Amino acid sequence: MNEALPDVPEVRVVGLPQLTSGFDLVERLDLPMHLKVHGPLEPMGGEQLAQLSERINLKGRGGAGFPFHKKLRSVAESAIKRGVRPVVVVNGSEDEPACRKDTVLINRAPHLILDGALLVAEALGARTLVVGVTRESTQRSMEAALAERGLSNGRRSALRARVQRNPVRMVTGAAASLIRSIDGGPAIPPGRKISASKSGVGGAPTLLSNAETFAQLAIAARIGPERYGNTGLYDEPGTVLLTVSGAVARPMVIEVPTGVPLRYVLQLAGAPPVPQGVLTGGYHGKWIDAATVNEAIVSRNSLDAVGGALGAGAILPITQATCPLGESLRVAQWLAEESAGQCGPCYLGLPAAARGMEDILNGGGPAALEALKQVAKNVKRRGACSHPDGSAMFLESTIKAFTDDLAAHVLGNGCGRPVEGVLPLFEGGKAPTGIPGGAESEENGPSRQKIFVDWTLCRGHGLCADILPEVFELGADGFPTVAQAQVPRYAEAKALRAVRRCPALALRLEDQSERAPSRNNLPVLSQGRGRRALGR
Repeated sequence: MNEALPDVPEVRVVGLPQLTSGFDLVERLDLPMHLKVHGPLEPMGGEQLAQLSERINLKGRGGAGFPFHKKLRSVAESAIKRGVRPVVVVNGSEDEPACRKDTVLINRAPHLILDGALLVAEALGARTLVVGVTRESTQRSMEAALAERGLSNGRRSALRARVQRNPVRMVTGAAASLIRSIDGGPAIPPGRKISASKSGVGGAPTLLSNAETFAQLAIAARIGPERYGNTGLYDEPGTVLLTVSGAVARPMVIEVPTGVPLRYVLQLAGAPPVPQGVLTGGYHGKWIDAATVNEAIVSRNSLDAVGGALGAGAILPITQATCPLGESLRVAQWLAEESAGQCGPCYLGLPAAARGMEDILNGGGPAALEALKQVAKNVKRRGACSHPDGSAMFLESTIKAFTDDLAAHVLGNGCGRPVEGVLPLFEGGKAPTGIPGGAESEENGPSRQKIFVDWTLCRGHGLCADILPEVFELGADGFPTVAQAQVPRYAEAKALRAVRRCPALALRLEDQSERAPSRNNLPVLSQGRGRRALGR
């Protein structure tokens, strides 16, 4: 079994280092060493900074890849229009078991990240800077870096700066989750999609970007767009930080120029000469097969073109000796455990998808495969955040990439390979169950209640979805998309309110505390029109 990655694994570089400059000298660049290695940094105006970002084609390195210059201009326009000061947020919440690049940067080069964030804060006239982290090591390093610069959260500070520590959960890294936690709420998505550029921390326009993105901006501001463009590809200049793990001899974070062949990166980490497949972009990413690996180069466009994804920079090969569907099942089960419990597609759909993959492995045949495809299709673009979308993309990619193994399981007696467990997961294969703060909170324990919809009474008023979005979502026909569901512990009061306020008296609650927890929580579609609307 593959052990969990350490916070700071081995770090390598191909070519001349940029983000990792000075790593060969010290374990952590404090402020004096940071200035010796990188030199001083002059402030820049907002439009000048936006033009720099546009010229180097800087995109967010957290996974979404949104153009930084568009985000910068959007925040500036919103702040000017509303007459309020914006907020700058660094997202260092790296909560995926296979990702460590931002953790390495925060632990070893925190001032490079702060350089970029402070450039943006000064250019926008921001008076608040927050760095979001989830690990004790990153919290210590960033708080020390703020102290080394004389930055604090004091009321009289010209720039109030602080570190926001959240639980290690997949959904914690979502922008909306981090903003909600900064405002004092739980570190989970709010259930509605609002642009942070327009209304973020405290309702103010907020520029939120990934830690590596700010570090890349600091490098470009120092050396200029021409010199920055001399490294890497013409249309995607600069370097990329990758976390390489899985079936490798030496798990590592590696800085490479864009354009480097992916197979060379795998060789450096000691991957098998001919891997069975490589998961690109992490657990919200996509698989590519062994033949495709030889075609791929490290760039967003190249990986997209061959059916992969750069995502958050995680690269995970597996050997020919392991069952790829079994490996994917372990990840799918973990992704299901990471649900924020706020919407049916995530809270119900992801466990159903994991069970669908398990059914395939257990001999469920073509019916199990079709059921998995349908569940993956149904959860996409219907969640309160991007977690269901990324999880569905991962499962669909698994089905597409390993057709021979899939056929062996669906049409025969299986592929005959064991599951080696080479894809890293947190302890026990799962993160702590429960929302929002981890396993210790009373409200995060096992569900004690189950809520039911009586279809003979339901009239589609939709009040249940307004009161209890954690469980109910309305289909195209206006009726709930589930007939029964476990109620998250923290939402029990809202569930009782939904039952009492249902105009048709179509809801009922049952206490499950004395019973074994049910595992049958597959989505059940409403009758009639909803079944047709969803293509059933």
